[in-house]
Amino acid sequence: MTHTGSTPRVLGFLASGLLCLLPVAGRTASPPTPCGGLARLALPHATVTLAEQVAADKFRAPPHGLDLFPAFNLAGALEQGSNPAFCRVTATLKPSADSDVRIEVWLPQSGWNGKLLGVGSFGWGGAIMYAGLLAGVQEGYAVANTDTGHQGGDGRFALGHPEKLIDYAHRAVHEMTVDAKAIVEAFYGFAPSRSYWVGCSLGGLEGLVEAKRYPADYDGIVVGAPPNPIVRFNALQLWPSWLIRQSPSRQIPRDKYAMVHQAVVKACASPTGQEEDLVDEPGACRFDPRSLQCRGADGPDCLTAPQVDLLLQTYAGPVNPRSKEIIFPGPARGAELEMVPFGGDQPMPVALDLFRYAAFQDPAWDAGAMDWDKDVASAVQKLGPLMHVDADLGPFLDRGGKLLLYIGWTDFHNPEELFGYYRALLERGGAKARGAVRLFAVPGMAHCAGGQGCDTFDKLGAIDDWVEHGEPPERLVASRVEDGMVVRRRPLCAYPAVARYRGAGDTRDAGSFGCVR
Repeated sequence: MTHTGSTPRVLGFLASGLLCLLPVAGRTASPPTPCGGLARLALPHATVTLAEQVAADKFRAPPHGLDLFPAFNLAGALEQGSNPAFCRVTATLKPSADSDVRIEVWLPQSGWNGKLLGVGSFGWGGAIMYAGLLAGVQEGYAVANTDTGHQGGDGRFALGHPEKLIDYAHRAVHEMTVDAKAIVEAFYGFAPSRSYWVGCSLGGLEGLVEAKRYPADYDGIVVGAPPNPIVRFNALQLWPSWLIRQSPSRQIPRDKYAMVHQAVVKACASPTGQEEDLVDEPGACRFDPRSLQCRGADGPDCLTAPQVDLLLQTYAGPVNPRSKEIIFPGPARGAELEMVPFGGDQPMPVALDLFRYAAFQDPAWDAGAMDWDKDVASAVQKLGPLMHVDADLGPFLDRGGKLLLYIGWTDFHNPEELFGYYRALLERGGAKARGAVRLFAVPGMAHCAGGQGCDTFDKLGAIDDWVEHGEPPERLVASRVEDGMVVRRRPLCAYPAVARYRGAGDTRDAGSFGCVR
């Protein structure tokens, strides 16, 4: 199936077009509850704290409420007034005595398409993703989001609060989903006919956890760049700074990463890739950074021997010194610009917090003294049962669930790792998995969005078509948007196929490229 659709308004997050809900044979309608009446709705372990009507074009997010995640940044659209009229419901959930899970559910006043959308979190969570809520309600979905059970964008909440860690790991999203369905049914008089999840980064992991732990929550799940298993992935994020702490001469200046990237593109990109400053097929790139080692004194166009060593070890990923096992593979060739935030002498905060607060409950834990055998194993033992998702998604597949995975080739997270997980899903799930799981790797796309590639594509439209019609997507069309204008389109091909130029036609047109296995 080829899903093209129209150019989406919200960076490829959602589909266009609304469907009005009609009663369906076999579905029992209840009297709808007015928006204000939802304030008195009785929910287990939950208290509705607000139920208000929001007029068209009148919603205003809290400060920074729309720029927590670049892929959902709708600040410009909000300034112009872009929301339809909707009923806004907020609630506080307390599934444990120490829980403080906050959720929002937005319900279109008219034009509801009969479906529920759950949108994922980012980083450590800790905030409502207003951009995702706005994107969903604009497209006719009832839409829900949670702060994952804490307020604040770091991992301090986990220190001494095991129940809050459980909320963050899986309980908050599930409880939000159950209550959102109840709120939807109360407001419209019908339960949602379909429920979808869309998330990237932490939101992607949340989607996998939902498929594993709560397979009945969602009919279709879109998972972008899931940090799974999260302990091993966060170890990768600490690896370059640890190497630099051991030998400061390894540190690479920011400008040199750009120089290395240009050398990789020159060595590995096709002619169209070189025009666009990206590597089309990074999995086939064998660029050796030793080709850039300085022949004499250090200079802007070469790497010193310690810098070459850092780059080689970053590409390889962290290694267990005892078993020699790769703990998590390093980024692909072509992702050099995404190495910059990890290539300093200070550890990446989001990864550091997982170890010091969540795993070891010790704010003084020092990433520079990390034991890559014992510390990683201990953190996996402590956190793995909460958040690691293995390749057995049998109950989700058995009930007809669909899973769409995606990741950018210039993400610090190497798609090859996700390819391995995808193959394990197929091996474990057999024919059901082959018909229910698809994976797309996006050339030039960074973490969830950005980079030089075509990072805008209709993820929700693809999963909706798939669930409704049963035909898996084999080819999606992605756009690159600059200054609000589409400057080129490319096909995204379901793994293991890749997109290649046919040799004729406009290189800005997706039709000039074919999917080749």
